Amino acid sequence: MLTSCGTAKKVRINTSKTSTSQAITKQTQSPFEVPKPSAPTTKITNKDRALAYIETFAPIAQQEMRIYKIPASITLAQGLLESAIGQGRLAQEANNHFGIKCHKEWTGKQIFHDDDAKGECFRVYEDAKESYRDHSLFLKTRSRYDFLFDIKSTNYKAWAKGLKKAGYATDPKYPDKLIDLIERYDLHRFDSDRKIKTKDLVENEPVEEKKSPIAPAVHRVEKGDTLYSISKKYKVSVDLLIEHNKLKAQTIFPGQELSIPKIY
Repeated sequence: MLTSCGTAKKVRINTSKTSTSQAITKQTQSPFEVPKPSAPTTKITNKDRALAYIETFAPIAQQEMRIYKIPASITLAQGLLESAIGQGRLAQEANNHFGIKCHKEWTGKQIFHDDDAKGECFRVYEDAKESYRDHSLFLKTRSRYDFLFDIKSTNYKAWAKGLKKAGYATDPKYPDKLIDLIERYDLHRFDSDRKIKTKDLVENEPVEEKKSPIAPAVHRVEKGDTLYSISKKYKVSVDLLIEHNKLKAQTIFPGQELSIPKIY
């Protein structure tokens, strides 16, 4: 199991700021009730969640690597660990996948979370992709991390140990956890794409980004569809469909669009 600091603790959002969590559209009542599947559904495992997370964020981590020379494997491992595979409170409610606190320079929206101290201020992002960019800037603009950029981007073990040395985390096992994730999911395979040379970039200057990664497939519900029939069509479990689309009940209706997660 992966854990992130304070993810089980109580969170209160600053009520003076507008929450960035996307509102879930209430579903219209429909006569098309989903029957119970004839076979038991597959339980969603942490491995399922991790693979879905990696597929979603690997292109973003690689884009950040091309611009800021931070190994994609390190970024992905930190994202997996700090966000509790995207299931942590900060990731879910604030799109904050790296547990980055407000600090004095932050002027954006805030969320308050019990971490090292009670009610600490953490950054809120409109989109998780912004969290990844802020993570890159966080490492690139703080002098205590300067020595990391002298390490080859293929040396993920040295990067993992360097982050601990620089004080990124207080957990003495932090480097081992990152290395374990990288090797368990073969994340270092994403460190090979270096099409943009960092010497040709102006430090911290925004670079025109490539198109966003291809979104998961979307299925428009037709009359007669059930979650079970859709799950069989796309080879995903009913439980994962419900969780991925944040459905409150096993009820769908014609015209409704369901996002289909991609699982390796």
